[in-house]
Amino acid sequence: MPKIYLIIVTFNAMKWAEKCFSSLRKSSVPVQTIVVDNGSNDGTQDFIKNNFPEVEFLQSPENLGFGKGNNLGIEMAYKKGADFFYLMNQDAWIFDDSIQNLLDVFENHPKKEEIGILSPMHLDGSEEKLDLFLDKYIAQNFKTRMISDLYLNQVKSFYEISFINAAHWFLPKETVEKVGGFNPYFFHYGEDNEYVNRLHFHGKKILLCAKSRVVHDGKQNLKKVDYEKYSDLGIETKMLNPNLPNSFNQEKSALKQSILKNFLLRNFEEVKRLRKILHRLQKNSEELVSLKNKIFKEAHPFLNI
Repeated sequence: MPKIYLIIVTFNAMKWAEKCFSSLRKSSVPVQTIVVDNGSNDGTQDFIKNNFPEVEFLQSPENLGFGKGNNLGIEMAYKKGADFFYLMNQDAWIFDDSIQNLLDVFENHPKKEEIGILSPMHLDGSEEKLDLFLDKYIAQNFKTRMISDLYLNQVKSFYEISFINAAHWFLPKETVEKVGGFNPYFFHYGEDNEYVNRLHFHGKKILLCAKSRVVHDGKQNLKKVDYEKYSDLGIETKMLNPNLPNSFNQEKSALKQSILKNFLLRNFEEVKRLRKILHRLQKNSEELVSLKNKIFKEAHPFLNI
């Protein structure tokens, strides 16, 4: 039986804690669970320790964000000999056969070395509909013809998909060793996009496993990201993309051209916004270059394993 470590980063998780951790106990495949708490102040820590003593608990003295928190859990699981790493959001839960169905796809796949991420099918909190974001990812990957197969009741065991958010990621050990951990530049949002770019750079694939169902009780709104708070992280994601060798100059040039265009069109509020982004990129340029170099030079970037 493979050694599976399930990693959850928590921050004020009381709303979901009972359902989340109770579901792990019911898994037909045994899992070891690591929680990295990012400084909850709603009693999450005591609730987990008192009601789920089997959980290995790491308390961060500060809010590290999603990526750094997961990196701590991954490092701990790796040193304990994990064969698979299941990264799961705090607002999520699984069914008894969810992990077994993921393992079945892995075991039956003819080219295991190509597998980067195995993802289950995300249901929303009602457990009656697909998560809205999964709908979006499937639609954007129309070449898989998954929508057609779903309609005709001819669903395959898995489908290759270009992106899936990190609410439920099942990572083989080789992915962690090859791709590394999450980029610490991203506190929240953008870190899974950046990771997937590196995954593709290493020739690995994301498989959406049709028989495995899980729940992600996230807000069902495609505009839920507050872009005032997390402004245009897609630019940094592109700059750090190892598949785009000249990305730094290209992104800065495109930004300057957009500033000039909007100035000529007298869109001064947009000019102000774009200049703010350009200033941020210039300020962080040295850090971004250093991080991109790590992607190319380090064996498992952003992880201490």
